[in-house]
Amino acid sequence: MTNSEPKFLTEEEIERLFGAIGDPRNLAIMRVAYHRGLRASEVGLLQLADYRPAAKRLLVHRLKGSHSGEYLLTDHETRALNAWVKIRGAEPGPLFPSNRGTGIDRRMLDVLMKRYGAAAEIPDAKRHMHCLKHSCGTHLLSGTRSLAPLDVAEVQDHLGHADIRNTMVYSQITNRRRDEIARRIKAW
Repeated sequence: MTNSEPKFLTEEEIERLFGAIGDPRNLAIMRVAYHRGLRASEVGLLQLADYRPAAKRLLVHRLKGSHSGEYLLTDHETRALNAWVKIRGAEPGPLFPSNRGTGIDRRMLDVLMKRYGAAAEIPDAKRHMHCLKHSCGTHLLSGTRSLAPLDVAEVQDHLGHADIRNTMVYSQITNRRRDEIARRIKAW
């Protein structure tokens, strides 16, 4: 992987990361950031009113010209969000408030990612919030143990990309990984 290619977490690293998080708020943050492919600043934009627990849906506000939309959540996200909202309470405002009552700041999210990344023994270069977005895109395109690969247009929609070229970056990563695997098993 070159420096220009996005870094992403393996499935095992994602599992270790989630396993290292004992705090309900922080688990909900990381689950939503990963499964929705959010930028750190987009996490801070989420409001309690954006979450509809009965419908298991979340309105995501995208930045950088990406498309916002309402998404059906995974069971993991729903469980994590329900546990957090039970503690947080029903007061209107940010879904993930800071100590000042504003939405959680991107710098604090990176602090959390570094803390939990270290606890999960994730390499230093992958201990940043944007790595969760890259991991989401890569896992959706390449597939996981529990998910068949999606096509690039489906991933584009999921990530809210206005331009499919932004999504194609993850396709290049998965093709390189396939080539790497083929080289490793060539003599098999």
